[in-house]
Amino acid sequence: MATFTATVTVAPTTRLPTPTARAPAQAGIFEGLNPSIYNPSDPIILFIIQATLVIALTRLLYYPLSKIREPRVIAEVIAGILLGPSVMGRIPGFTAAIFPSAGMAPFRLVANIGLVLFLFLVGLEINLGYLLSNWRIALSVAALDMTIPFGLGVGVAYGLYNEFKGEEGTAPIGFAVFALFVGVAMAITAFPVLCRILTSLKLLNTTVGVIVLTSGIANDVVGWVLLALCVTLVNSGAGITALWIFLVSVGYSLFLAYGVRPAFMWVLRRTKSLENGPTEGVVALTIFMVLGSSFFTSVIGVHSIFGAFMVGLICPHEGGFAIKLTEKIEDLTSTLFVPLFFALSGLNTNIALLDSGKIWGYVFAIIFVAFFSKLAGGTLGARMNGLVWRESFTIGTLMSCKGLVELIVLNIGLQAKILSTRTFTMFVIMALVTTFVTAPLTSWLYPPWYQQKLDLWKKGKIDWDGNPILSEDGSGELEERYKQGDAVTRLLVYLRTDGLSSILGLVSLFTSASPDQVEGSDEKAPALEQRPLKIQGYRLVPLTDRNSSVMKVSDIEDYASHDPIVKAFGTSTANNTTRDVIVSGQIAVVPEESYADTLASQASKLNSDMVLVPWSETGSVSEVQNYYGGSLKGTDALENKEFSELVAEIFEKGRYLTSIGIYVDKGVFEVQTSKTEDKTAGITRQLTRDATGVSLAETQDLGAAKFHSADSRGGKLVRVLFRGGEDDLFAVRLGYQFAQNNKVHLEVVVDLSVGHRDGEFAVLRSIIEESLGGRAVFVEASDLTGVVQSVLEPTTTPSVLTILGRSVSLSSTIGPSAGPSSSSESGSGKVLGPVASRLAAEIRKGASDKAKVSVLVVQGKNSGSAALAGEITKPALKRKASTYSQESGHE
Repeated sequence: MATFTATVTVAPTTRLPTPTARAPAQAGIFEGLNPSIYNPSDPIILFIIQATLVIALTRLLYYPLSKIREPRVIAEVIAGILLGPSVMGRIPGFTAAIFPSAGMAPFRLVANIGLVLFLFLVGLEINLGYLLSNWRIALSVAALDMTIPFGLGVGVAYGLYNEFKGEEGTAPIGFAVFALFVGVAMAITAFPVLCRILTSLKLLNTTVGVIVLTSGIANDVVGWVLLALCVTLVNSGAGITALWIFLVSVGYSLFLAYGVRPAFMWVLRRTKSLENGPTEGVVALTIFMVLGSSFFTSVIGVHSIFGAFMVGLICPHEGGFAIKLTEKIEDLTSTLFVPLFFALSGLNTNIALLDSGKIWGYVFAIIFVAFFSKLAGGTLGARMNGLVWRESFTIGTLMSCKGLVELIVLNIGLQAKILSTRTFTMFVIMALVTTFVTAPLTSWLYPPWYQQKLDLWKKGKIDWDGNPILSEDGSGELEERYKQGDAVTRLLVYLRTDGLSSILGLVSLFTSASPDQVEGSDEKAPALEQRPLKIQGYRLVPLTDRNSSVMKVSDIEDYASHDPIVKAFGTSTANNTTRDVIVSGQIAVVPEESYADTLASQASKLNSDMVLVPWSETGSVSEVQNYYGGSLKGTDALENKEFSELVAEIFEKGRYLTSIGIYVDKGVFEVQTSKTEDKTAGITRQLTRDATGVSLAETQDLGAAKFHSADSRGGKLVRVLFRGGEDDLFAVRLGYQFAQNNKVHLEVVVDLSVGHRDGEFAVLRSIIEESLGGRAVFVEASDLTGVVQSVLEPTTTPSVLTILGRSVSLSSTIGPSAGPSSSSESGSGKVLGPVASRLAAEIRKGASDKAKVSVLVVQGKNSGSAALAGEITKPALKRKASTYSQESGHE
């Protein structure tokens, strides 16, 4: 039997490799992704969590701190401390999940990019021209303010070095380098925070503010140079290497100043960036310069921030270029980058390491030396320049502010391993304490009432005990003063964009002819020598949290010269005058809540006879225009609570300092009366058919604003209401001043129902009748209703200005039925006075012959010696108040 044998050969099979990895999950959390786990290939998710926590917590903490005028850097550092090992780090798993060691690299990278950009902005803030113009006083104050803290800091450094050297995280350095670093940390002052505190406390334009600002700039520049030297010594490791680094740094600084800056200026002029602001290409070039300079200083052994700082210093301030460049960069930097860096300071702070009485003793010693050494240095330096002791103490307190500059210094010390985490925590607490106490202590040492007293004392109006020094009036001075015709020779005008055109028309009445030029009277008054009329336009710009807003404060003189509102006011006023007029303009960058205080302070500084304020046409304190109507939609410009409160505060602050005039232009009344008219009336976009058969819109005068020459429209009628009292008497005097122009007719409406017996009014009336003759008319009315009817009597004169005193004290004489039932107690009716409220209600009824009336409500200066003495007596000094007028007990 045959046997069949089959041989099967089995070939080896090749198995495909099993994939060990897959594409990144695109479904995210739906595929089980845990966003808090750090992924090196996609670190953005964890970074967003970290940044959101930091920014949200910072903003939450800053809200209450801003109410007591504390800088935002305190909130940023506290947020980091709360998120770090001191507080939330004690929660099991929190640090490992949110701030793991591996996931901190992207966080530090973004934070350090923010630090580089921030130091560039700090360099932009520093105007070396401002320092050079005040170099004597800056050097005298800054020298003592740095040498005393530096010397005492070296003493503290001796104890710290012997106690904590060799701790984990520190490099083996000599005592000289450590002492140099501690001395710089004690001596440096935070210029950016200092500038903001000066602005918020309205001290920038005072003697204290000028000295602190210039000394702070000098302190900042010297401090950064010393810190660069300290880092150089740490990085070099050898004396000859440190010398090379220092020489290269000096050479590089000269290269930036004399090589890069001229080339950069050529580019700016070629691109017209100085006039029109930086173009996109210039911004890109600037960022390239910042990064390139940071790279160079870093590779030669100096910290990268010094390169960015020096580029900021060489950028020009001409034409507001530095301000405009800052506006391009600052928002993202201050909102995202900077909070991350200062929160990183808090994350590196571990209060738990301060675990013994000896360590806390060192903490208190550091705080004591840092604060009181700066206080002593600044105080002595200011006293040497002739300031009184209280001013000197205020300067010393302000110069002790550490702020964010100190934290930058400390972080550099931590990165350079000069400080351990324990000593770093000690100095962070010192920075927080000294920064926190600066603003409250300054407010206590140098409150507004003391500033007013000191100003009056320096002007020779009071003695040091507060007793007024008054000159005796001659018997004939009153009549001579009235014959002069000028109630106002020094005028301060609050400039607003929404009321510029109307206020220019009113100012033109002040610049009319002098008495010897008056025509139309039977017998001219004798020509008396007149002082030139001094008019200052004062622009108020709101202070914001932006660095560019603070830069406007420090560069205010240059900024004012380029402001279009100030330039338009000055040009128009100077070119439309028939008497000798001196016109000037200035800008103040202050918080909106400080507008009234700022106007009162400026009026006191200039010894102004009157402050002129236009009523808001936008319906708010903001000057943002609404081009589809005068006030914002849904608001009543006359009854706006926000602006009414500002006007009431201006009246109150200026009661004993100057006269106040609130001008409500006829345009405000016209806008209000037009609201009740048919919304379809006046439509001009009517289609017509032309020869080609195509329908076109007639747009020749569509939306055009029309203006008329004052001369071509005839004369002006000034009506003045007199019911008795200082306010109404000042109103008559002001009307008489306006009537010096021979195209102005004066009509004084006298209310006989009040029963006044005013001898001064009788003298003034006789002078007016003698001087103006037929151009002055006195009309008598029996009651308030008759007065209002007389004031609103139709006239052929195309322009009518009604002047009346505020006379709030006369409200009881009017009776409950005097005011209109529709008048809001929170709006203009309560602020401008009952008579003005009644008059405004009549104008706003919509009669076409009444809508052209403009109203000027005036409050005369209360110059009584009793009021003046009450402002500055010793009992008043003991009261807690924020304003000069409140110190007198006037509520």
